[in-house]
Amino acid sequence: MAEKSVVDKAKKIFENFLSRQGSRKTPERFSVIDELYALPQDEHIDVEGLFLLMRNKGYTISRATIYNTLDLLVECGLAVKHQFKDKVALYEQALTYKHHDHHVCNQCRKIREFSDERLNMIKEAMGREFQSAISSHSLVLYGDCQIQNCENLQFG
Repeated sequence: MAEKSVVDKAKKIFENFLSRQGSRKTPERFSVIDELYALPQDEHIDVEGLFLLMRNKGYTISRATIYNTLDLLVECGLAVKHQFKDKVALYEQALTYKHHDHHVCNQCRKIREFSDERLNMIKEAMGREFQSAISSHSLVLYGDCQIQNCENLQFG
């Protein structure tokens, strides 16, 4: 969960972005920021999950508004969108985003975040080899976790 100052900063950035775009600044759009940034920082959520969360909290908001707002948040750098294997798009907050990579379990679909300095060394080495100033990377490891009685286990 982000601190109030982080949420306030995100809202200000979004407000300026919407002004530059000539887009409407609706309360529903800003409520998406509130709820996305209320999640634990390492949580990933899809449109349907955010829709249900917000509906259960009494918001009157459509899936389309959430979807469109998340796209705007990605565009202005306040959210990161991930597409893991066969899953729907998942989003996470980005204002205090520290680069990390992901491990996704093939069985239970649990997503774990990790950072490893050795990846930066590989990135630098590949940059030298390809004569490229590599500015970013994305790594997702897929595997079968060995968690007994995993609460996330999905059957089907």
